[in-house]
Amino acid sequence: MSASQKFWGHRNRAIMQDRYVGDIGDFAKYALLRCLSYGKRLGVLWYLYPDEKKSSDGRHIQYLDREADWRYLDENLFDKMKQIVNSDRRSVARVKANSVLPNAVFVDQPLEITKVPVRCRPEWRWKWFDAAHGRLSECELIFADPDNGLFPDDRFRPTVKRSAKSIPESEVRKLSAGDRPVVVYHHNTRCKGGHFAEIANWQRRLPGEVYAYYWRRWSNRTFFVLNCEPWMVERLKDFAKRWRTNGELILPPE
Repeated sequence: MSASQKFWGHRNRAIMQDRYVGDIGDFAKYALLRCLSYGKRLGVLWYLYPDEKKSSDGRHIQYLDREADWRYLDENLFDKMKQIVNSDRRSVARVKANSVLPNAVFVDQPLEITKVPVRCRPEWRWKWFDAAHGRLSECELIFADPDNGLFPDDRFRPTVKRSAKSIPESEVRKLSAGDRPVVVYHHNTRCKGGHFAEIANWQRRLPGEVYAYYWRRWSNRTFFVLNCEPWMVERLKDFAKRWRTNGELILPPE
């Protein structure tokens, strides 16, 4: 194992598949986006990967039975999540249909690279992202939601399956060009130094001042916020304060 592999670590779970819809991570994710997208046209880029039936991810829905502990954080969202889960039709299509993120633009072409010949995958991936980028051109805030999160450009291989579950730095830079605010989901890994070292590393690698909201309940994840406008910083701080028992805001490195 190389030194780079030792630092970046291994993935243990994923997030953007239909079977995750409505779980506790989804509740936190959509609550954060509802907070930050106030007055902005939101674009959601789902790196939608086919469900992996053998995994047990997406099972954390017990919070829906504990209304006193969770509903007050975002009552409208909580009710929508409960409705989706109880319908037994958990899918990103239901997220759109139930107006979880009102007026958002969604890009949800599946990343099914296993159906693409290996030699054609780099071009296919480029065309997939280029089309998605074009669809989001009028959006003022972008949320990128890959299965596993961020991945270094120098290790990104579009020919392999895991590339469909990650977002390389180059795609983040394109989405955030022109100082457009972008929120990127990242599933924390077993990297050398722990999660906070991993977060700090990504804050240094990504362009501009990068805020990070670290969710530490059940399955650890981080939401990186790039090009955060001053009013968005204040809303982000308010969100972190309201949700302080579940996560924390990490400011950009000095």
